[in-house]
Amino acid sequence: MHRHEGPSRGKFAAGVTVAVVLAVAAAGALIGKYNERPPWGTDIAYEGGYVQASRIRGYDTDGSRVKALLDGECALMERQGMGGERAVHDPAAWVEGCLDGAAGRPSRNQGLVR
Repeated sequence: MHRHEGPSRGKFAAGVTVAVVLAVAAAGALIGKYNERPPWGTDIAYEGGYVQASRIRGYDTDGSRVKALLDGECALMERQGMGGERAVHDPAAWVEGCLDGAAGRPSRNQGLVR
């Protein structure tokens, strides 16, 4: 007969149980800290505002909408809920992204190093 090498069934079951408990505890800690907001929610909000303003800028033929965005319409859009679900993660970052997109500046999230 060949003897099985490795931990006994009891030790293996205990090890798997400990691993599962630690994984559940880590998931609970992350959920407790971020609730429904993902850890990268600020980046999501910024990009949402940036993309929306860039689209408006692309369709603005006379420059009036861009001027309005830079004069405070970005903040007004966010307050009125026009930023959508992305703005909820970080409203200030959404407005900042909107202003960068309206001004034609590159997104702060571009490139390898931020």
